[in-house]
Amino acid sequence: MAVARLRFLDTDEEELLHEQSIRCLEKIGVMVKSEAVLKSLELAGAKVDYRKEIARLPESLVMECVKKAPKEIAMGARNPEHDKKLPVQEYPLLSTTGLAVYTKDIDTGEQRPTTNKDLANFSRIADAMDGIDICWTTVTAHDVVQKALAVNSLWTALQNNSKHVQVVPATHGAADARKQVELASLIVGSPAKLKKKPIFSVISCSIAPLCFEKAEIEAQAEFAKAGIPVVSMSMSISGLSSPVTMAGTLENINAENLASNVITQIASPGAPFIYSSESAPMDMKTGAMDYNAYQLTLIAAGAGQMSKRYGFPSHTSSWGFETVEPGIESSLSEAVNVVLNTFSGTDEMSGAGALDHAKGAALEQVVLDSHIWEDVRTYMHKFVVKKETIALDVIEAVGHGGTFLRHPHTLKNFKTEMLVRDTRRKHWQATLSTKMAEEARHEARKTLKEHAVPELPRDVLKEGAELIRTYERLVSG
Repeated sequence: MAVARLRFLDTDEEELLHEQSIRCLEKIGVMVKSEAVLKSLELAGAKVDYRKEIARLPESLVMECVKKAPKEIAMGARNPEHDKKLPVQEYPLLSTTGLAVYTKDIDTGEQRPTTNKDLANFSRIADAMDGIDICWTTVTAHDVVQKALAVNSLWTALQNNSKHVQVVPATHGAADARKQVELASLIVGSPAKLKKKPIFSVISCSIAPLCFEKAEIEAQAEFAKAGIPVVSMSMSISGLSSPVTMAGTLENINAENLASNVITQIASPGAPFIYSSESAPMDMKTGAMDYNAYQLTLIAAGAGQMSKRYGFPSHTSSWGFETVEPGIESSLSEAVNVVLNTFSGTDEMSGAGALDHAKGAALEQVVLDSHIWEDVRTYMHKFVVKKETIALDVIEAVGHGGTFLRHPHTLKNFKTEMLVRDTRRKHWQATLSTKMAEEARHEARKTLKEHAVPELPRDVLKEGAELIRTYERLVSG
């Protein structure tokens, strides 16, 4: 099967990055700010310094845990038609952006803080868009109890989206994770059914370089026990939280993911684990992560290659045109960078709907990003290369100087082999501006009005709401 891919590292470079990652974990180790997790690592064979909160991981333990991690992962959904599996066979699965703190109001254009209603609307738009496979909890709901933000966000997304949902990190550690599992179990029927086909996964970020915070890593262990896929996202910023060199950043990404998998597999052998990175250089003028950097694509490609070296499903790329106002404000070369980023070999990527370095989000930008991705992903259409498709017998039958137009082979295969551009999407991309935003805004308003997400049963809604109220009282007490 032939699928377009970008390859960055040669075999010797992959091997060197692996060797240096192992040396880093053995000699430097990782900081784990959880005594419980440190104890589990020590029991598994790590050398632990409790005073410094450092665990040094031997190569044998790291590679044993690589073997335990599943090489295929089910990404279930409320609507079985949207069930997905990793790794992908063609193009990556696309999710929305996550945790944006403001939006451009779709009616007034005003920039304002995001609410739970906004999260519901973004989830509904994601449900309707063919180009969106996974609904990240797109925006931060500022009007809910913040100590229960992750739980509220999951519940809102699950009510308003029937695809797979990815959630923000748990705020209150294991208790938070257990509550999220309890809510999702209400929908699918039981914890056992959820473990068999998880309808949500969790983004769990290490703190570069080489650090795991208490609440998040304890929640990660709890999610692992419940069979919830852990997306172990390294956010290594070259020159700030990782070495400024490309190789140093890739090593940091790799070491953090290997360590995260060790923690995951110790918590529950065979737990679903997704190798992940959202990494880029620092903008030396502002100190922010530079999503327009040339290196963005190459870091994604290198991280994607390293994930495949170990057989991990991966989430190592992002999608979306860096813009402040809804539209496509990127230059042609910046757009090429974004497009190449998707050919890096990742199984999953995020970013649809993002504005302003992912600080903001807009409903019409989700529409734009989804439709343009539908166009771009066509380049990753799989083509079968075998004797029948090479068609030497057909070439012989047509003969020298003949035409294939009338041959039955052409009639049989042209629909799967000939890929036709959508002229409307081509028109949107031609402007490299914000001119197409009003069209997308109109489509978003129409979608919110007309698209119906399958409702959850009333008893499930009632029980879920009560679980959240009880949890809010607990964490606010």
